[in-house]
Amino acid sequence: MRSIGDEILLPDSRLREVTRRILVAAGASSRGAMLAADAMVAANLRGVDSHGVQLLAAYVKQIEAGGIDGRAEGRVVSESGATMVFDGANAMGHVVSDTCCGHAARLARSHGLGMVVARGSNHFGAAAYWAQKLSGEGMIGIVMCNSSPRVAPWQGKEGRFGTNPLCVSLPVEPPDAWLLDMATTTVAANKIYNLVSKGGDTIPSGWAMDSDGVPTTDAQTAIQGLLMPLGGYKGSGLAMMVEILCAVLSGGAMSTEVGGLYVTQRRSATSQMFLAIEAGRFMPQEEFAARVRQLVAHTKAVAPAKGYDEVLVAGDPEWRAEELRRREGIPLAADVWENISALAARLGVSTE
Repeated sequence: MRSIGDEILLPDSRLREVTRRILVAAGASSRGAMLAADAMVAANLRGVDSHGVQLLAAYVKQIEAGGIDGRAEGRVVSESGATMVFDGANAMGHVVSDTCCGHAARLARSHGLGMVVARGSNHFGAAAYWAQKLSGEGMIGIVMCNSSPRVAPWQGKEGRFGTNPLCVSLPVEPPDAWLLDMATTTVAANKIYNLVSKGGDTIPSGWAMDSDGVPTTDAQTAIQGLLMPLGGYKGSGLAMMVEILCAVLSGGAMSTEVGGLYVTQRRSATSQMFLAIEAGRFMPQEEFAARVRQLVAHTKAVAPAKGYDEVLVAGDPEWRAEELRRREGIPLAADVWENISALAARLGVSTE
C-alpha cells in the first residue's frame, strides 16, 4: 500500500481479499462474498469507482439488517426452450447474477441464444461485470437491470424508473473490442454519491434535477432530487424498455415497488435480464471477431474533432484504466480506505 496525496494505492489482490473477508464476517456466504468482492474490485480496476468498493458499507448494512439474505441462492421458477424465469429469493444480486449467467450461457449453447429474467434480486454492481462473464463464455452478452425509482418520466417530477443500466459485451479481446455499459440517465446515481464522498459539492449541468424537476448543479440537492434521463425523452423511453424486459417480463417488482441499496424501508426486489447470443450460429466465431475488429478500426480511423487527440469507442477508457491499475495499484480516496478499515475493525477482520 502506498499513499499519494489524499489517495491510497492498493494492489487489486489485497483489496479483493479484504473486501471478501468483511462480507463473510457480515454474514455473506463464501460464494456471495467472493463474487461481490471480485465485481467491486473489477469496477475499480476499470476506473468505474462509483461501482467499486465504496459500495461495501451499503452491502454490509443491508446484509446485517436483513435487507439482503447473504446466504440465499434463489431458485428456477420455469424453463422453456431458450428462456428461463429465476426467483432470486432476496439473495445477493451477485449470487443471482452468477447463476443466471450460467443458465443463459447453457441455454445459448443448446439453442443459439439463452435469455434469463430474474426477480426478487438485489444490487449486482456494474452491469459490465456480468455481460463480460457471458462474453467470456464466447457469447454476445446483453445485461439489463431495473433499480430504485430516482428518475421521473420525461416532463414529470415524480420518480418512476431507476437508472436502469444496459450493457453489451462481445467475445472479442481488447484493444480491438467494444463494450457498451451505460445508464439510461446522464450518469449513474453512484457517480454523484462518489463525488460527494470525495468532498465535492457541485455536479455538472445536465446530471440531475431537484424535487420539482428543475435542473440543479448542487450535489446534495441532486441526491435528494431526481436523476436526469439520458437525452430527455429518449432516455425515458430506454428506461421504460429496461423496466419491461426486466420487471414486467419476470413478474417482479416494478417502478415504485422497487427498493434499492440505500433504501431501508423495503427490500430491493430488483429484476435483471441476462441474454447470451452465440455469434458462431450466424458465422464462424473468428469471422465475427474479425468483422468487429474491422468496424472498430474503421471507426477509430476518423480524424478527431478539434480539441481531441483521438477517436475512442465504448470500452476504451476502461480497458486503459485497467491496464494501468493492475500495474500500479487501485487508487482509493483516503476516507474510503478509512471506512473500509473501520468496518474491518468492527467485524474483527484483518486488512493485511
